Amino acid sequence: MVRATRLELRDFRNYERAEIALAPGLTVICGPNGAGKTNLLEALYFGCTGRSCRTSNERELVRFGQKVTRVSVGVEAEDGAHRLDVGFEPGEAKRFRIDDAPVDKLASAEARPLVGVFMPDRLDLVKGAPALRRAHVDQVVAALWPARAAARAEYSRVLAQRNALVARIRAGSARRELLDPWDTELARHGLDLMETRRAAVEKLEEPFAQLAGELGLPGDCGLEYRPRSRAGDADGLRRELLERREEDLTRGFTAHGPHRDDIALVRDRRQLRSYGSQGQQRVGLLALLFAERDVLGAAGRPPLMLLDDVMSELDATRRERLIELVRSDGQAVVSATEAEHVPGAREADVELLFVADGAVAVEAAL
Repeated sequence: MVRATRLELRDFRNYERAEIALAPGLTVICGPNGAGKTNLLEALYFGCTGRSCRTSNERELVRFGQKVTRVSVGVEAEDGAHRLDVGFEPGEAKRFRIDDAPVDKLASAEARPLVGVFMPDRLDLVKGAPALRRAHVDQVVAALWPARAAARAEYSRVLAQRNALVARIRAGSARRELLDPWDTELARHGLDLMETRRAAVEKLEEPFAQLAGELGLPGDCGLEYRPRSRAGDADGLRRELLERREEDLTRGFTAHGPHRDDIALVRDRRQLRSYGSQGQQRVGLLALLFAERDVLGAAGRPPLMLLDDVMSELDATRRERLIELVRSDGQAVVSATEAEHVPGAREADVELLFVADGAVAVEAAL
């Protein structure tokens, strides 16, 4: 198990400098809206993964008027203490270091915690486009079975090459039969990708249904893998591609395959995406994230859970149950406007922090 012990940041969002210690179990960050609670959680995610969990425009991470932001995360792994560093200057490549040694990326580093994130903006994972859920499940696959992570990359590579050939055929510069070997390759990698996604969803189904009920989502809840292809083997998927070849040539791209799959969160056979209230969607997202934590924890790698404004729409009973889940395994950082919104926030083994105007204190003396 890998856990985060310390976060240091410089010129990140509204913080000039900040340094916080993280509890082995629960850390609670309190403060008024706009004080910078979410920014600390984002910085912790950034320091563990090298990317933002809130924006695709990472220029926003650099404090106004500054040129560079730096985030460091101290971690404790089975082989001892380590330090992860991320430096970012807009327009330049990010700089990653582990224990002061430059690395190309953090994603494959063993000396970093996996991270699960709940933020109100992440409801798009439930109600947004299928591509978001596909990418999310592929990340779970990579965490569970690192050797299988290549399936998505290989499929994406072949898909891009097939699409490029489709464009050349439409332009009259290539023959249609040249698609045959690419269909065979796409089908082979596509079947691998479908199998890994199905296996991940099957692992998540039972804990998701149980947790959804415990957190207050009524009815029969479930998680369903909905592949675009009905093929049971690579040859079947290849035949499906051949049957749709004319359609692809008309459209100019490959319209069939695992890149069109979906993963549905359902209640009473209806998708939460379309038929759930926002409150139900929030609970569905929480149930998914904690199901992932349970599955990854059983594999020996429970993720660090970052839970932003998670208590605001839960009643007292659900808050108690959520904190029981939070404290049952692994490590978590929870933000709230008031410490009283987080059951047990003032207990001795909880790190309680207060933020205001880009400053952090262990007592509400800001």
